[in-house]
Amino acid sequence: MTSQVSTPVSSPGPATPRILLVEDDEVIREATRMALERYGFPVDTAADGLEGLESFRARRPDLLLLDVMLPLLDGVGLCRRIREESQLPILMMSARTEPIDVISGLEAGADDYITKPFETAVLVARIRTVLRRTRAVGAEPAAEAPVPEPSRTLRVIDELEVDTEAMEVRVAGRQVPLTPTELRLLLEFTAAPGIVLERQTLLERVWDYSWGADSRVVDVHVQRLRAKIGAARIETIRGFGYKLRRSG
Repeated sequence: MTSQVSTPVSSPGPATPRILLVEDDEVIREATRMALERYGFPVDTAADGLEGLESFRARRPDLLLLDVMLPLLDGVGLCRRIREESQLPILMMSARTEPIDVISGLEAGADDYITKPFETAVLVARIRTVLRRTRAVGAEPAAEAPVPEPSRTLRVIDELEVDTEAMEVRVAGRQVPLTPTELRLLLEFTAAPGIVLERQTLLERVWDYSWGADSRVVDVHVQRLRAKIGAARIETIRGFGYKLRRSG
């Protein structure tokens, strides 16, 4: 008997990222897994938060697709546990759209969220966007590229230092670990200190959203960034956006 192999609708590329999908609803879990595999993504699955944590530690996926409402350990708790060990991209799924539910997931460390029900093409686009942001931050410089001058790779604003080549952040000499999304956000601020950046501008540059996405994503990530580099460093300009403060 000749087996039939289905052809993926699309392929993410030669170095295909592996996704860990944590979803307790079996129908949604299997439908989502099969849909992502049709796009060429290898997918591991888990049915509850504790199984998801074990699978994350065993398989070290490239992206975590995580439902908020999970048994044994909910999605917010799982997200926090994983953030203690890893900065991998996390995309949360939820049928609940109340602000507190969205904010709780983002504050726990998620890079983005998507509400159910969703079209597979929309989910894949969001996954690719998150992965693209992560790879852009962590990408190694090309071998043939000239080595930049140190003065051009180090941004210093008072006690805040950002090395744009090593992708390292220090505050008063202490290294501060940031997620790829937080780092991209900080790079936007340090590229224009003292300049007000509108939320929509940040959504386009950091999240690659050219459409009117939920600005709460920006607000929560700014809060997380403030907690790591100092709350007073990023000023809220009511009705517009944010700016990085500098003395003098």
